[in-house]
Amino acid sequence: MEHFDNPNYYINRELSWVAFNERVLGEASNPDYPILERLKFIAIASSNFDEFFMVRVAGLKDQVKAGFSKPDNKSGMTPTQQLAAIWERTHTVMQRLFDVLKHEIMPELEQAGIRFLKNEQLNAEQRQFVDGFFHHHLYPVLTPMAVDSSHPFPMLLNKSLNLAVLLEDPEDREEGPLFAVVQVPSVVPRFLELPSPAGEAHFILLEDVIRDHMDSLFQGYRILESSPFRITRNADLTIDEDETEDLLEAIEQELRKRKMGEPVRLAVDASMSDFLQLTLQDWLELDNSEVFRLDGPLDPSFFFKFYSLPGFDHLRFEPLVSQPPRDLFGSEDIFATIRQRDILLHHPYESFDPVVAFVQQAAADPKVLAIKQTLYRVSGDSPIVNALLRAADNGKQVTVLLELKARFDEENNIVWAKKLEKAGCHVIYGLVGLKTHSKITLVVRAEDDALRRYVHLSTGNYNDTTARIYTDIGMLTAREEFGIDASHFFNHLSGYSHPPAWKMIATAPVGLRETFLRLIQRERDKSLAGVPARIIAKMNSLTDKQIIEALYEASCAGVKIDLIVRGICCLRPGIPGVSENIRVISIIGRFLEHSRIFCFGSDGDEAIFCSSADWMTRNMVARVEILFPVLQEDLKKRILHMLDVMLKDNAKSHLLQPDGTYQRILSDDPFPLNSQDTFWEEAYQFVQEQEADNSLQRLQPITTAPEE
Repeated sequence: MEHFDNPNYYINRELSWVAFNERVLGEASNPDYPILERLKFIAIASSNFDEFFMVRVAGLKDQVKAGFSKPDNKSGMTPTQQLAAIWERTHTVMQRLFDVLKHEIMPELEQAGIRFLKNEQLNAEQRQFVDGFFHHHLYPVLTPMAVDSSHPFPMLLNKSLNLAVLLEDPEDREEGPLFAVVQVPSVVPRFLELPSPAGEAHFILLEDVIRDHMDSLFQGYRILESSPFRITRNADLTIDEDETEDLLEAIEQELRKRKMGEPVRLAVDASMSDFLQLTLQDWLELDNSEVFRLDGPLDPSFFFKFYSLPGFDHLRFEPLVSQPPRDLFGSEDIFATIRQRDILLHHPYESFDPVVAFVQQAAADPKVLAIKQTLYRVSGDSPIVNALLRAADNGKQVTVLLELKARFDEENNIVWAKKLEKAGCHVIYGLVGLKTHSKITLVVRAEDDALRRYVHLSTGNYNDTTARIYTDIGMLTAREEFGIDASHFFNHLSGYSHPPAWKMIATAPVGLRETFLRLIQRERDKSLAGVPARIIAKMNSLTDKQIIEALYEASCAGVKIDLIVRGICCLRPGIPGVSENIRVISIIGRFLEHSRIFCFGSDGDEAIFCSSADWMTRNMVARVEILFPVLQEDLKKRILHMLDVMLKDNAKSHLLQPDGTYQRILSDDPFPLNSQDTFWEEAYQFVQEQEADNSLQRLQPITTAPEE
């Protein structure tokens, strides 16, 4: 496909990601959102940028440092060119983030009675309260660090907030200004609630408390300046798995190094003097482009914790309670229901509780002999992992593939791995050189002198916390072909067998890309033969060049292609003679769009699949992924309906333009279609209608351990 090699046909991956975070930031400016919801989007965008700089930008800096100058294989930009474009774009976006925070969100918070005060704004009662807090709770944990010939610049932790201090010795002014650093302790909450008038809530940031009491830390010296700064460091793990005998120990060692990686970005307060900024730059060896001068509290991700402020429910969305899944409504025995038919679960509109109940009941059921499960990201107090622990205690064979390399969840997964091993579970830490990103559970049950296999497959993680805010599709099935594939899958991961001939699923790193290419080619051939052809694909990101080229080829053959891509999209739609039949939208809303759904065909001849994989090269070659078909007709119709609703969304959608920018899809309709609201309303209405007809028992997760 040499004719699709033109770099102008592709959007740079990194710049596409920045555009995605711009769309996230756009939600913070949405006047229709309650103000604390808008504040939460500020925190999300800030946290997203941290990860972007720690991993993606850090990787590009490593390439430049190593003298690597080869252009990327799509947009044709060298690492140096990419970094230059990233710095220019991110400075603009970060400036926008702080402008929105300062000029749009903070004034509205103040109107609602929520105020962040500076030291000079405190009244007498508040001043006394802050003084007492500093001397009794804060001063004992602070450590002022001088920087001079005998005290080198300290190794400050990644993402830690610090104060740069410029001092003068009144008795030795000829010595010139002295430099020191005070770290804002992470063990103390970032903001302090102050005595406030009734109905209001006043706060002061921890760094402002410390700045106002700096004299107490440097007694006898004159404070010339004190200003906050924050360092973002390279936090990507680099592990040579071939040379590592104990992966668990190797990752624990790398996590300690992560806190001390090379500096990537320096954020300073807008009030910091040029002298102080240049001093920090010199010590950290950063260029001007890598310094962000920001007018507002550094690291706004702390607003995540502030979001749940009691007494201000009216400033948040009304809670949406996940509904009992329609396919399990009234079911008392989950295994009996799955034997009758396949079950589709649509989270978070439908509850994640049945997935938890599936594992919990398997753990307690005397007929269940074995449970096998992959875990990528799990919650801090995971009911699913606790169920696996009970299953092992009940004498069942429990096999868990726990991916230790799940980025930024490594520490949590290490804790669970040790607990599972101690309980007697067989724990696999993943495969050498690959991340196991698949989401699959296999339950083996003895029934009528035979074994029956029950399988859960999903697009999302076994995480009961994120299942409330991530949109995902899950399927429960007792079809024999899926059970055979599941057994082969786990045996392949735990043993030495080559990839088997799958009956239903396709997997990466061997076979998944080829399956997608074959399905795209089939639609292309149909179109060339005059048969209506259609592709609808929903995913988080699209970067794989081979798949993009196949989509371009299908577009040239007349295939109508609709892509719903939340984040990165390297495909450039609307290019005459290349991609004019391709439309790309991105939905950014209250919930994080996370499901991966693929539909090939039209007019009742659709082949529908769900997957743990995006159309990214890493998913095709560097991860263990699963693609599974949806075979039951009523479930296929449900998924087609979901795709249709999302494609009609004119409330939360953005349309990707040929130049790589996104335009918000606006409608004159006084009641535009919000796909996420529609799905919740449909789930709610179904339950209301069923409950009006009868009173049926619902599946509930087990919340207490069974009596001995």
